[in-house]
Amino acid sequence: MNQSNRIYLFDTTLRDGAQTQGVDFTVADKAAIARELDRLGIDYIEGGWPGANPTDDRFFAEPPAFQNAKFVAFGMTRRAGRSAANDPGLAAILQTKARNVCMVGKTWDFHVDVALEVDRAEYLEMISDSLAYAKSRMEEVMFDAEHFFDGYKANPDYAMACLGAAEKAGARWLVLCDTNGGTLPHEVERIVGEVTRKIPGDRIGIHTHNDTENAVANTLAAVRAGARQVQGTINGLGERCGNANMIALIPNLVLKMGFDTGLKPNAMQRLTHLSRLLDDRLNVVPNRSAAYVGTRAFAHKGGLHVSAVEKDPKTYEHVDPEVVGNQRIIVVSDQAGRSNIMARFRQIGLEVDPKDPGVARLLETVKEREAEGYAYDGADASFELLARHELHTVPDYFALQSFRVLAERRVNARGQLIALSEATVKLDVAGRRAMEVGEGNGPVNALDAALRKALIPVYPELEDMRLVDFKVRILDSAGGSAATTRVMIESADTKSRWSTIGVSPNIVDASYNALYDAITYKLFRDGATPARPA
Repeated sequence: MNQSNRIYLFDTTLRDGAQTQGVDFTVADKAAIARELDRLGIDYIEGGWPGANPTDDRFFAEPPAFQNAKFVAFGMTRRAGRSAANDPGLAAILQTKARNVCMVGKTWDFHVDVALEVDRAEYLEMISDSLAYAKSRMEEVMFDAEHFFDGYKANPDYAMACLGAAEKAGARWLVLCDTNGGTLPHEVERIVGEVTRKIPGDRIGIHTHNDTENAVANTLAAVRAGARQVQGTINGLGERCGNANMIALIPNLVLKMGFDTGLKPNAMQRLTHLSRLLDDRLNVVPNRSAAYVGTRAFAHKGGLHVSAVEKDPKTYEHVDPEVVGNQRIIVVSDQAGRSNIMARFRQIGLEVDPKDPGVARLLETVKEREAEGYAYDGADASFELLARHELHTVPDYFALQSFRVLAERRVNARGQLIALSEATVKLDVAGRRAMEVGEGNGPVNALDAALRKALIPVYPELEDMRLVDFKVRILDSAGGSAATTRVMIESADTKSRWSTIGVSPNIVDASYNALYDAITYKLFRDGATPARPA
């Protein structure tokens, strides 16, 4: 077994990740993600399948300029009955600006017999011909051994014969794929170990799927057994249950197992940024519980935990959050003690004497408000504003006089049934009364539009602010139309995200409360000066 400490990272977000249900990358998305992966120092970036769709064709026609990574095209071996030189699919992947190719081929006899309906001996020739032809035209050729683990368990001799054909044809990497995602870590480690006793580990890669929630574990097991290339996707994107999550693999390999990945200095500090960049591109809410990079990954709520973390973070943190570009969060809730409050003060830069009566008042206020339905453990921005208001450090940027929201459901001129909302707000801002009307596809959207119309001329800092998530929860156990409503809003700008909360028997009023906090937090954080009368 090869004992090299170097692990080669192969990212397939733009190819295998693009097969995720609901994901539809644009060329611009692909370019932005590829540039960020290259910046980190990823060894291989698989851009897609040339000839499979117009987006991939355009991306391969004008790819970004890579400084570190090898740009890889994906495709399959030649068809039965055609020579490699006369296969249109093979030609498409060899005629792009990518000078490296990863070719997929079956290694499970069941697939060869049933899916391809090809003679097994002939299929070995198809693998050999295709890779040898590609090798003569490309800088580097890799072989994705599809369904390898299932194939090996069913017929190890044939699965190994497929690898042997690819190896003889000049494949740099032989990538063992758990395509159906059903293999468990102990099986992966055993099988990869048997393979690396015949083929050096520095020729073996691993590609796993997450159908048993074991993709990362299976990849690490393969590395333990000698594999030295790992394939994965950002945030575990991929078909069905996804692929091995590269965001978790990298710190596990480096911090936990001590491998050299060839990443650029400080690259791991950009992992959280990379994870959220993908989510922003896909317009999805980040997984707060994601290992290493989720907002909950280093969040501490219990008073006992917070007290210990204040003394030494290693008491409840397995790594320093800054190593992966994340941050520690001290959660304040009705379970919080004084240590939580003081720790949160330090995080937001508030210098407060622990004996200040305001600390005790704030703690009681938090507990009273959470009894009413507020939940500050998920709304850090609203808590910070509450704390600063208690200490009189937040100015009033504007004052609401009234708002009115109307909802209309009608048939438009095209005969389509539509629902529109209209909001009117009256505010005191900069010493004058402002009244604006906004429309939206819902009452909160309309209210937000009206507030922006009134405030952006006075506070241009709000231009880049946007709402990215909106959650509503009915709190009263009795339910019904009179139940108390909690609204959580997540906002973002070009620098960060923040969460705010509003509670009221009226959903629109609760939404306004959360919007008010979101806008005020943005203005305060950006150092906006309260507008004065002209």
